[in-house]
Amino acid sequence: MDKALSADKKNSILCVVKGVLLAVCLTVVLVLILAVIYKFVDLSDSTIKIINQIIKIVSIGFGVFICLKKDRKKGMLKGSIIGSVYMLVSYIVFSLLVSSFNLSITLLYDIIFGALLGLIFGVIFVNFRK
Repeated sequence: MDKALSADKKNSILCVVKGVLLAVCLTVVLVLILAVIYKFVDLSDSTIKIINQIIKIVSIGFGVFICLKKDRKKGMLKGSIIGSVYMLVSYIVFSLLVSSFNLSITLLYDIIFGALLGLIFGVIFVNFRK
C-alpha cells in the first residue's frame, strides 16, 4: 500500500512539474510571437499588458489541462500549485532574460492570481468528460 501511495505522489508531482514546464514553454513561444507582431504593429503599453495577462491565463490553463488530462484527481490542489509555481518560474525566467530582478508586491499578487486561476481551471478540467 505504501508503494502505491508513493507512486501516486510521484505521479502527481511529475504531473505538476510537467504542467508548469509546458506552461512556461508556451509563454515563451507566445511572448516571442508577440515580440514579432510588435515589430510590425505599433501596440500601446496598455494593449501589451492586456495581451500579457491573456498569455498568462492561456498558459496556466494549458498547464493545468496537461496535468489533469490523464489523472483527474485533486484538480483544485494541482491547479493552484501549477498556477502559483508557474507565476514564480515565469518571473524568474523573464527576469533572467532581461537581467533585472525587481521584487515587489506585484509578484505576490501575480502568484495569488496564478493560484486562483489554476484552482478555477482545475475545477473546470476535473469536471470535463472525455
